[in-house]
Amino acid sequence: MTDRILLTRIAVYAYHGIHPEEEKLGQRFYVSLDAGLDLRPAAEADDWKRTVSYDRLAKIVVDVSTERRFALIEGLAEVIARQILASYPQIHTITVRVEKPAAPIPTILDGVAIEIVRRRDG
Repeated sequence: MTDRILLTRIAVYAYHGIHPEEEKLGQRFYVSLDAGLDLRPAAEADDWKRTVSYDRLAKIVVDVSTERRFALIEGLAEVIARQILASYPQIHTITVRVEKPAAPIPTILDGVAIEIVRRRDG
């Protein structure tokens, strides 16, 4: 069984996309994380130092999303996943979901999203 830390729909305003107007105007994106790790040591000790800081995970999302421009939200998700796995050895699985509610698609829809799952090697 895997314990999980979930961060849901972190909102960022950024300039990702393949169209010139996306680079110029920007738009809102939502990023959600599902981090798999063993939370028992933190829970049993009731000690925040034995878990992964939620605010630091959120900061990685905001920093990667706003400091760099990606043509694809897949690329954004990949870099977020890599950075989280590199920063927190106790996380063995990370799922990153990126939602793009204002995707420039000529149809009526609530948005588009991608989701990637990355596991630590070994």
